[in-house]
Amino acid sequence: MEDFRRTYLRLCKESGLEPHESVLNQLHDVRAAGDSTRLDLATQSLSVDTCAVLGRVLSNDVLFTEVVLSDCMLSEEGVKLLLHGLCSNTTVKVLDLKGNNMRAVGSEALGKLLRQNKSIRRLTLEWNALGMWGEAFSIFCEGLGSNEALKQLDLRNNQINHQGAGELAMALKRNTTLQELDLRWNNIGLLGGRALLESLQQNRTLLQLEMAGNNVPSDTLKAVEQSIDHNSDRKSTLKESRSKTQVLSKEIQSLREEKGKQFLNMMETIDKQREDLGRSSRMSAVRVGQLQEALNERKSAVNSLKAKLQMTEAALALSEQKSHDLGELLSRVKLEKSELKERQSREMNKEQEEAVIREGKLIRELHISTEKTLHLKSKVDELERRCKAQQDHIFDLKQELTNSTAELKLRLAQAEERLEAEKKRSKQTLDDAENLRQKEVDQLNRHREESERSLQDRVQKLEGIRIQLEEELSRVRALSVTERAQAEEELVKVRNQVRLEEQQRVSHLEEKLRLLTQSRDESQIHCTQQKQTVSELQAKNNHLALEMEGLKRRIEELQQELGGKEQEKVAEVNKVRVELQEQIGHLQAERATQGGLKEKIAALEREMKVQTSNHREALLDKESEIASLLEKLRLKDGEIMRTREDEAQRANFLQKAILTYVQGSPLGSYSPKK
Repeated sequence: MEDFRRTYLRLCKESGLEPHESVLNQLHDVRAAGDSTRLDLATQSLSVDTCAVLGRVLSNDVLFTEVVLSDCMLSEEGVKLLLHGLCSNTTVKVLDLKGNNMRAVGSEALGKLLRQNKSIRRLTLEWNALGMWGEAFSIFCEGLGSNEALKQLDLRNNQINHQGAGELAMALKRNTTLQELDLRWNNIGLLGGRALLESLQQNRTLLQLEMAGNNVPSDTLKAVEQSIDHNSDRKSTLKESRSKTQVLSKEIQSLREEKGKQFLNMMETIDKQREDLGRSSRMSAVRVGQLQEALNERKSAVNSLKAKLQMTEAALALSEQKSHDLGELLSRVKLEKSELKERQSREMNKEQEEAVIREGKLIRELHISTEKTLHLKSKVDELERRCKAQQDHIFDLKQELTNSTAELKLRLAQAEERLEAEKKRSKQTLDDAENLRQKEVDQLNRHREESERSLQDRVQKLEGIRIQLEEELSRVRALSVTERAQAEEELVKVRNQVRLEEQQRVSHLEEKLRLLTQSRDESQIHCTQQKQTVSELQAKNNHLALEMEGLKRRIEELQQELGGKEQEKVAEVNKVRVELQEQIGHLQAERATQGGLKEKIAALEREMKVQTSNHREALLDKESEIASLLEKLRLKDGEIMRTREDEAQRANFLQKAILTYVQGSPLGSYSPKK
């Protein structure tokens, strides 16, 4: 009760509605009464909101079994909301809606209530106007026809005409639970009475039908009373037959108890035989189940082995194909590497030959320059001897010198001017030669750096190709059929990449050769220029004896520069040789790793062959075991069939014995005749 009150107050608060005093008073009275399950709100004016809240509370209520809402003058919307809540109620047994002037909406709501509610046993609808609205009353009658719980229905003073009576008659034909129906003080008439009389020919459950005050002829009323009496007589006969059947069942039970004692011994023996048969059948069933499980396990094992064998064969085929493809790719790569090595060796031989030729030329030039220096030294010695001889004549020619001093001074001034001009020219030529040499050195350094970078790129690319090949070889074991296309695409990409690298290398080497030829031509031109300058200097030394000391110093500087150049060239040649040796070592290491990979592939192929042979032998063994198990199962099936036939014969014998015994006993007279 307190739960009902709390939910009512909570819902009122949620909807912003003040609780109805009459509802609270009624709840207080019910709580004071103790065990009362009757909610009496008769003659109370309930608003639409109050009806909505009451409907929501009654939808989940389990306390009240009787709800009285008579003479409340409920509105159509209020009736609809209240009855909507009662549709899901399972405890209300009695509902009183007397004097509420319900019309179309109320009739439809009542029809829905009768279709959905399964607990209401008595429904009072006196003093309403349900019959005024034909379509709504037909919905009410449809709900009544489909209802399976209602036993008492009061429809007095509801303005029901002959059409409404026809709808009620159709509902009574389908209804199988209604026992009392009160239709007094309506306007049914002759047609409605006949329709109800026809419905009673099919309805066997209605025991009371009140039709006074409906302008129904007396003969139809008598016929209705007769049909009702027939229903009541039928009910009484059913009660008598039920009582007689109970008595007969008691007598039969006593006879069965008497005969049961006689059957005990026989049943004990039958039970023992059945237990024995059941044990044997259970044992055989258990054995058959075990054998079946073993057979299923063996079958599953064989299927799994077959699947594994198929998978291994497919993987072996894929691995063989991939190993074959990889072998072809490795062979191609080896051929390409051998071609590259040959090209590189050729290029290196060419470079070495060119370097040897350059060294020979430089050595020859050095020899020529040394010979020239020796020749110049011999000339200097001769000039010194001449100077000494001339010094002897100087004393004799002092007078001539004094006379020609003025001329000599003029000549000396002119010679000095010429010397300064020649010095400037020689300085310019030396500066030009130095600049050209520096440019050549820079170009050689750039070429060397570019060659180093290209070789490093080539080594990195070869290392990447080697790593990719190792990864592909490691993936061969786990790759499936779906990854075959990806591997082929990777191989195509690798091939394209190798081709592009080869093209790049070839173009780079061609560019390098072109640059080397240009540098060689420039060096030759420079050598010719140096030769020309040396010849000019020699001529000047022959004409200018006074400049011998400066020329000697210049020759020494040139020798030092030539020595530095020779050392630089030797260092460059040594560096190139070391780089080539390193590249050859890397290539040999790659060749060794490829040989190890080939050995691994061969070992894997041998392991796959051994595994396939082992799997085939295991499959043959399993097939022989399965054949033996199938033979055993066939023998067991034959034994089981024989035992079943023996059991069926025994059961037939026992059944015949029991039937003969029963037919000979007094119970045979009570048994129904076939």
